Amino acid sequence: MLFDSLLTRARQSAAKRKQYKRLVAEIDSFSGRDLADMRADRGEMLYQAYKHVYG
Repeated sequence: MLFDSLLTRARQSAAKRKQYKRLVAEIDSFSGRDLADMRADRGEMLYQAYKHVYG
């Protein structure tokens, strides 16, 4: 029972980490021009991605 719980938590953590890394890679792929066109700030986008994934 305890092992199953630990395994479940590890899988959930890995899934969250994978999702966050995917979002960071997408945000990092935006050029400065892309960000300017979107009127977006890379730091704020990264912060929001973290909040979205980890709460």
